[in-house]
Amino acid sequence: MPRRRPGVIPLECGLARGDDASLWQKVAALRPRRCYPPGMADDKKSGMKSAYELALERMDSQGIERPRGEALGEEVKREMAEVRQRAEAKIAELEILHRDRLKRLADPTAREAEEEDYRRERRQIEADRESKLDALRAR
Repeated sequence: MPRRRPGVIPLECGLARGDDASLWQKVAALRPRRCYPPGMADDKKSGMKSAYELALERMDSQGIERPRGEALGEEVKREMAEVRQRAEAKIAELEILHRDRLKRLADPTAREAEEEDYRRERRQIEADRESKLDALRAR
């Protein structure tokens, strides 16, 4: 592949060497055009709202509390991630044990009881996770 000199537009771009336009005009002709009208920057003046603003208005009209403005600290985020990770590990362990027990069971009533136990334990783990996360958010 031939080396290109800096500042020279390759002929593959559709520009001939004998064009009268300056190099910068040629480069400007190759640049992509704006895909929105120039007045779109003035959306706030025209009354248009972002999706976030519309969602906040919907939440207000439905009586749902707005998200809090303050951000969680790094320590709280780390603890929340740890709580989630532990809960996911417990759920994964529970699922593996559940599948193993189901392979051994042939009786439909026993399988149904095992399924119910699995669902109950999973709901308990998820409820514990959510209560711990709520406690961390309330800090």
